[in-house]
Amino acid sequence: MLPALDDLLGSARVVSLPLVSRFRGITVREAVLFEGPNGFTEFSPFEGYGDAEAAAWLAGAIDFGWGPEHPALRDAVHVNATLPAVPVAEVTAALDRFAGCRTVKVKVAEPGQSLTDDTARVRATREYLGPAGRIRVDANGAWNVDEAEHAVHAFAEFDLEYVEQPCATVDELAQLRSRVKYMGIPIAADESVRRASDPLEVARMRAADILVIKAQPLGGITAALHLASETELPVVVSSALESSVGISMGLHLAAALPNLEFDCGLGTAALLAADVTDRPLMPFDGQLEVRRITPTAHLLDRHAADADRTAWWLDRLARCHARLSGGYSPE
Repeated sequence: MLPALDDLLGSARVVSLPLVSRFRGITVREAVLFEGPNGFTEFSPFEGYGDAEAAAWLAGAIDFGWGPEHPALRDAVHVNATLPAVPVAEVTAALDRFAGCRTVKVKVAEPGQSLTDDTARVRATREYLGPAGRIRVDANGAWNVDEAEHAVHAFAEFDLEYVEQPCATVDELAQLRSRVKYMGIPIAADESVRRASDPLEVARMRAADILVIKAQPLGGITAALHLASETELPVVVSSALESSVGISMGLHLAAALPNLEFDCGLGTAALLAADVTDRPLMPFDGQLEVRRITPTAHLLDRHAADADRTAWWLDRLARCHARLSGGYSPE
């Protein structure tokens, strides 16, 4: 059953965590943390998301704090480094934060930047990794089909593992996949899974080779595991730039999956300049230990959001709770 709103608000803490560098247009990541019977959990939909979409994130947070606990099939998960759209001169310092990671996801198609900038960043990443490392690029749906095809050709020399969400729509992904399939570069879908009314449409339309799944946006570990079981495509578990509490949710999802072919995008605590725990989930030897996070009291105090932002988030939580109250079950 859905916990009472007072049960959520009773332990809720709103935090504001600075980032090491600008990431997808933001320099601070805000989140609500609260505690359920299973431990601490996180509610942190991005600010621009409406209540209908954000309610799925709250369902995910509740599933992690109150829902069933799924058996872990592994005690550590290999993760990729995530490289923001930084200048080439900053690539080495950015990637040094991801100790031992053999895979890098490079952010591309940043507003105000060009394909030339992206290509230079990917080239610098290949030079950093050497020939054995794996590179994937993520455009967050910013290209049209022609732009995406041109970019895939520009990056081909760098031996890409896959291209993540190059275009915004399922139809565009299907068109692009048909154009570049001969190149042997897979297409991965992220937003077309987690922001879709039908998360499996992209698989049925043969518009992608890989699905990127995120526990919180999909309504929790239970729902994400069900989705993964319904597709024959391989999945990559990724984070949504959460604190270590939210990343722990993704780790528990990755640990419960029977098949985990790719390194997961869960090393993103390295993008934060501050976290809510003295033992953040930072990569070591390219891996993260699967564990729950209990926030450290003095860090919750140090990074507490101001009164206005706290009120904004708690009001949002209440609105999303009201949306879920019509019927919730972490099946």
